[in-house]
Amino acid sequence: MTILKSVSARADAVGTFRYVSVWLMETAARWTPSTPEMEAKVMFGRHIWDYAQMADALGKRTFELRRHEHYTLRPGPAYDAVLKEAGAARSTADRISALYDGVLPGLIARYRDYVAGTDKILDEPTIVIVERIVQELERQRAEASELKAELKLASGAGPLLAAREKAVGSMLAEAVA
Repeated sequence: MTILKSVSARADAVGTFRYVSVWLMETAARWTPSTPEMEAKVMFGRHIWDYAQMADALGKRTFELRRHEHYTLRPGPAYDAVLKEAGAARSTADRISALYDGVLPGLIARYRDYVAGTDKILDEPTIVIVERIVQELERQRAEASELKAELKLASGAGPLLAAREKAVGSMLAEAVA
């Protein structure tokens, strides 16, 4: 990730992170009723709440970065396509794999890139939020891994989705000139 020097660039990145958090929340909520395993429903339910908290924290930060509160920016088309592919998963194994093995590892890496590419003093409030989110996402991945083992679920297409996610250079939409 390039160094984000302007407040506007940081706001757009945070707005895009918020979009993804809302997408995670809505996707897990959409999957919960049609997932047959109660253990998976419970896990999705806990994670829906986590995603809502993440989206709220990021949305409040956008206001501090001179955008409206809960400013949300859709990611670039290539990243959006990865999200759509993940969201189309049908079986419990595919859903868990797509989300926790496909999307979240790359999102964690992008959050870490953001922290590495921003001013540690000027953007400290965002760094605190992002580092907290990374811890939560890593915990979620560990919980999903335990659940996959408990339910003896197949790996699914998560690793292939993770490779496609990693191939996307930037999740940020290109600025319109």
